[in-house]
Amino acid sequence: MSNNILPEDKKALINFIKSSDRFTNGIKVKEFEKKWSKWLGVKYSTFVNSGASANLISLNILKGLKKNKNEVIVPAFTWNSDVVAVINAGFKPVFVDISLKNLALDEDLIRKKISKNTAAIFLTHAMGFVGTSNNFIKFLKKKKIFLIEDVCESHGAKLNNKKVGTLGNISNFSFYYAHHMTTIEGGMICTNSKDLDTLAKMKRGHGLLRDSQNESLIKNTKKKFRDLNSDFIFFTEGFNLRNNELSAVIGIEQLKRLNKNIKLRNDNHKLFLKNLRKDIFFTNFSLKGSSNYGFNLILKQKDKKLFKKVISLLNSNSIEYRTGSVGGGNQLRQPYLKPFNFKNRFKSLMNTEHMHFYSLYIGNYPKLSKNKIVSLCRLLDKIKK
Repeated sequence: MSNNILPEDKKALINFIKSSDRFTNGIKVKEFEKKWSKWLGVKYSTFVNSGASANLISLNILKGLKKNKNEVIVPAFTWNSDVVAVINAGFKPVFVDISLKNLALDEDLIRKKISKNTAAIFLTHAMGFVGTSNNFIKFLKKKKIFLIEDVCESHGAKLNNKKVGTLGNISNFSFYYAHHMTTIEGGMICTNSKDLDTLAKMKRGHGLLRDSQNESLIKNTKKKFRDLNSDFIFFTEGFNLRNNELSAVIGIEQLKRLNKNIKLRNDNHKLFLKNLRKDIFFTNFSLKGSSNYGFNLILKQKDKKLFKKVISLLNSNSIEYRTGSVGGGNQLRQPYLKPFNFKNRFKSLMNTEHMHFYSLYIGNYPKLSKNKIVSLCRLLDKIKK
C-alpha cells in the first residue's frame, strides 16, 4: 500500500487542531456519520474505533434480538473478528464453504444449513467482490432471517444500484490504513433501523442512554428511573468503542475522493486480470459491481510445487503478498478455535481449504502504476508448470 494519508488530510487535521479544543467523540464524528450515511445510502451510521468493534456491537445487538436462537452462519474464509464476535455474543458459529467466483458464502450451501436455530447470516463481502444476489436477499427476507454484512474491504461494491452494506439489517465497515479509505483506525455500523441504530450508539459508549440520540427513549426512560442521575443511566450492556474527532476529520476528507479511488482500483484490477495468465491462475471472478481490494493469485489446481514457484518468484523480486488471502485462509485452522473442536470439518470446506493452501493476494491501490501491473504479470509468465 502506498501512503493513504495525503497532504490535504494532514492540512485539514492541523486546521482542526488549531481551531478546536474538543477531540473526543463530538460534532465532527456526527458530521462524518451523516456524510457516510448519505454516501452509502442508509439512514443511520455509528462511527467506532475499528471494524472489529463494529462486528462486536452488531453481534451483541443480535444477542438481544434472537434470544431463542443460538446459531450464526458464517464463512471460515473471513477475518477472525467476525468469528470472535459470534462466539463472544454466545452464538455457535456454523461454517459454510465459499464460492471461488466471489470468495463469499456459497448460497446453495447456506440454504442447506439454515435451521430453526439460525439467528442470522453473517456475510463477508471479501476482497471487494459482491457476496450475494438479489434472489438470495429476497429469500432471506421471506424467511425473516437477519442479515449482517461485513463490508470491511469492499467499500462501494454494488448489487445492481444498491451499495453492499445496504442489503441486510445491519452492516459493518473498516477504515483501517490499507482499506479503500482510512481514518487510520476506525469502523462504521450502518442500518436503516432506528431501533438498531439507537442500540449501536449506546453500546458504543458504555450503554449510556444519553448516547442513544433517541429523544423519545431518553425522555421516557428518565421518567421511569427518577432515582438515577439522568446523565448516567446505563440502558443496555455496552463497551467503550468510541472513535474521536481527529479520526472523523480524516474520514471526512478521505470520503471526498473515495469514488475516484474505487474507479482507479477497479481499472487496475481489470488490467491485472487481462494480462494474468489463464492456464494456471483462476480468473473467472464475478466482477459486476465489484470494488477491488487486492489482486488474487489462486491456482486452478492443487499443486504444492507450483505454488512454491510462485512464492519464490515473488520473494526474489521483492513483491509483497499475503498467503491465504483474507484473514490468512481457513479460520478453522487457527489456534483460537482449537478448543471448539472444528478440525474435523475441514473436508467440507473445499474451496476455503484451496484458498488456504493455494492462494495469495498482492495489494492494489489508486496510485499503482500500470507499468508495475503489467510487469508483475510478465514476471508471472516466466513460471514453468
